[in-house]
Amino acid sequence: MALPIPAPASADIGVTGMGVMGSNLARNLARNGYKVAIHNRSSAKTEEVYTEHGSEGEFIPSENMEDFVGSLSRPRVAIIMVKAGAPTDAVIEELASRMEEGDIIVDCGNSLFTDTRRREAALKERGLHFVGTGVSGGEEGALWGPSIMPGGSPQSYDRLGPMFEKISAHVDGEPCCTYIGADGAGHFVKMVHNGIEYADMQVIGEAYDLLRRSLGLSPAEIADIFAEWNKGELDSYLMEVSVEVLRQVDAKTDKPLVDVIVDAAAQKGTGAWTVQTALDLGVPVTGIGEATFARGLSSSPAQRAAAQGFAGEAQEWNVEDREAFIEDVRKALYASKLVAYSQGFNEIQAAAEAYGWDINLGALARIWRGGCIIRAQFLNEITRAYDADAKLPLLIGDSYFYERIVDALPSWRRVVSQATLHGVPVPVFSSSLSYYDGVRSERLPAALIQGQRDFFGAHTYQRTDAEGAFHTMWAEDGRAEVQW
Repeated sequence: MALPIPAPASADIGVTGMGVMGSNLARNLARNGYKVAIHNRSSAKTEEVYTEHGSEGEFIPSENMEDFVGSLSRPRVAIIMVKAGAPTDAVIEELASRMEEGDIIVDCGNSLFTDTRRREAALKERGLHFVGTGVSGGEEGALWGPSIMPGGSPQSYDRLGPMFEKISAHVDGEPCCTYIGADGAGHFVKMVHNGIEYADMQVIGEAYDLLRRSLGLSPAEIADIFAEWNKGELDSYLMEVSVEVLRQVDAKTDKPLVDVIVDAAAQKGTGAWTVQTALDLGVPVTGIGEATFARGLSSSPAQRAAAQGFAGEAQEWNVEDREAFIEDVRKALYASKLVAYSQGFNEIQAAAEAYGWDINLGALARIWRGGCIIRAQFLNEITRAYDADAKLPLLIGDSYFYERIVDALPSWRRVVSQATLHGVPVPVFSSSLSYYDGVRSERLPAALIQGQRDFFGAHTYQRTDAEGAFHTMWAEDGRAEVQW
């Protein structure tokens, strides 16, 4: 069918990029009463969306970028939903060259926040607003209500906010959308959200692996355990998803589907970005890091093949108290999840300070309660903790979370110890426990490391009993100390 001629300056908002995420976001906007301009590089895709979903609301389709921009009412708002990187830059230039001062370009893809900062600065010089926006919830979230994390200027949120808040998920009557902060803040917090997601998925996987190897449980039996856990403090979307995956039976083989899926976990880069950025900021995100490395290990067939037959623990794992062990694994899972969230929020705090972003951590936790992949029951408590103390330096230091860490600690230690003794890898369980032990330690071996650095590189050190930087003359007799 031929597309109708778009009416000039009539659309409230536009979406270019009619892949699944883009078309679902456009449909969400239209269903909520907005006139939505739609466009795709291939006009056939635009026609397909218009033909199949035109009855859901008012769409204004365009065959080319000129008509698409012309169909937007002032100040114009155009959402980009294309592949991150060069394709996004290309579409931004196509839009910017046709827009006027005060218009708004919104990138709702998973762009690297440094790219967003660069783009925002460049478009600001041209009189345009650029809004890097994190959108979480996958295809269903985009269609029915995601968690939305817009950055950019406060002025752009005045125009975008009411629309984004309306189409977002809602929890207790509150929208899962809020203004995050200047330039790249929106994409930054979405990046860290995805990093936490990596850790969350990995610890659930470690719990599954422990229960299967130690107790010989089937995937369906573990699904029943997870379903029970999901009724309590572990209540979360990812636990719910895990139950469904573990219960699924493969139609072709009649085996549990999880046993047919190749055990190589893919990644699209946000987990790695989270870890790389944390290293730049000097923030330990050990749980997220180990989860990211675990995916890399799972996808290293040559190394894994070379290691088959390596020595391990030959002793059979006989669990004397089945129910007690299951409870230990539950508590270890919960404590490790708390550490991952705590580390993620620390990374956001460090970035906010480094880049001058005024991020409300309580509000951020609030909008993650619905729509997004890491939505979980305890986000309510995270919101409470940061609302009570916006500068809280350590989330697991909040009384609510500390009490739960202390309660889980004996179980956590038993699980990590038994996994190590029996050769079962638990990288996030164990690294999260080590982080807890490290952060609570009054003295760390870093003093020796500073001595080593000063010995071979004259990097200096600080003293516990005096101000300033000091260096020991290691090569001289008597090794005198000098203050630098």
